[in-house]
Amino acid sequence: MSGHSKWATTKHQKAVVDAKRSKLFAKLVKNIEVAARTGGGDLAGNPTLVDAVQKAKKSSVPIDNINRAVKRGSGQEAGGADYQSVIYEGYGTGGIAVLVECLTDNRNRAASDVRVAFTRNGGQMADPGSVSYLFSRKGVVTVSKEGTTEDAVMEAVLEAGALEVNDFGDSFEVLSEATDLVQVRTALQEAGIDYDSADVVFYPATQIAVDAAGARKILRLIDALEDSDDVQNVYANFDASDEVMAELEAD
Repeated sequence: MSGHSKWATTKHQKAVVDAKRSKLFAKLVKNIEVAARTGGGDLAGNPTLVDAVQKAKKSSVPIDNINRAVKRGSGQEAGGADYQSVIYEGYGTGGIAVLVECLTDNRNRAASDVRVAFTRNGGQMADPGSVSYLFSRKGVVTVSKEGTTEDAVMEAVLEAGALEVNDFGDSFEVLSEATDLVQVRTALQEAGIDYDSADVVFYPATQIAVDAAGARKILRLIDALEDSDDVQNVYANFDASDEVMAELEAD
């Protein structure tokens, strides 16, 4: 039975990966649709759409799906949903602050999904404003280390408004004010440096250090939240050291 068990396990793991990939595709396509609805379907005049399309391409979303999303969002094709942006706030185990960013056409369903995820994973929802003050809007551009150096990235973005460049192992994170994101992204392009993603995110002002047990709990909550089709992004102010992450990966 060992061979059968191994095959069954592999098939299950592949199904999980495919499901997550499918959910990721759906979320990236939704981003494109909303960006096109908000700023129009012309890439030249809509930097938010440019970034949404770039991110989808980097994640291997088929070009047909991307084009259809642009057309639906800009009204060239029927079938686009009226997505609303909603933010929910809450706490995970250990008082970790959590912000949940949703794009939904059904606020009741989104709220219910988020509440259930918090409740089942040791967290609790919080009143509006009780958590969001711990975060600020920042621009984050992720740059692969392949073909570039930290000095080259720093030189390209410094005068464009970048606040700092962080080394994250296989990539660099360029942090800026939200209003400077497009300038920073453009500066990288002009310097011939490719970027993986450019997003306006909620960035925590301070972070709470967690051990392996704490990291498992908050990551379980984040996974449960991200499992909802309405949830686009989850932000939490926890900090797990390299040693803690290595322990989690060894599980």
